[in-house]
Amino acid sequence: MYRALRRNGPCLPVGHTAEVRQAAGVRREAFIDPPTRRNRLWQADFSEFETRGQGVWNLGGVVDYWAKVNLACTVTVTKTTRDAIGFFEAALAEVEVLAGVTWIEDLTDPNTGEIATLTLVTDNGPCFKSGGFAAWVASKRHIRHVRTRRKAPWTNGQIERFFGTLKYERLYRHDIADGVELDAHAQDFRTIYNSIRPHEAIGMGRPLERYRQTPTTNIPDPRSVSDS
Repeated sequence: MYRALRRNGPCLPVGHTAEVRQAAGVRREAFIDPPTRRNRLWQADFSEFETRGQGVWNLGGVVDYWAKVNLACTVTVTKTTRDAIGFFEAALAEVEVLAGVTWIEDLTDPNTGEIATLTLVTDNGPCFKSGGFAAWVASKRHIRHVRTRRKAPWTNGQIERFFGTLKYERLYRHDIADGVELDAHAQDFRTIYNSIRPHEAIGMGRPLERYRQTPTTNIPDPRSVSDS
């Protein structure tokens, strides 16, 4: 029976259990010590939105876990590897716009020259599991990718919170005709979300103000732990 199953492909590969345990360990490591400054842990995902005239579009977003600031919100027709890489590249470029330094410079310790690691958290969508996405992550050297446990969307709570807020406070209140109009609404709301709207998880502060801080302590801020 085993030989028949193996010939036809249903059997899991040798070492699969070890790979699962390793992935679980990486997930725990990412969250057991919450980051105490910006650009150490980002959460990202796609979210669908149906427009009036041109059907369903995909919002691709990235949120900094510590500051709660939205670093990218793209609008695409598909959810491919290229689309996923595109919104991460947009987020990396946005770091320099908001912080005044490149993401590599922001990861670098000014005293030792040591470069920290930026962890990207996503779900298990096909684009995030693809070889192309893995190759892109590997090319960045100081980035690592962590996928959430299956059927556990709360482990990616920051980006889910952003999409929910975007939809209920802006998109559902307008009759949006197409992707161009959807993108305009999304970009306008990003400004409100980052700069104007107070955020309960950071003591009713504004995400952009928090993002532009440069913490000098490694003492965890308890407000950065919440997924709300």
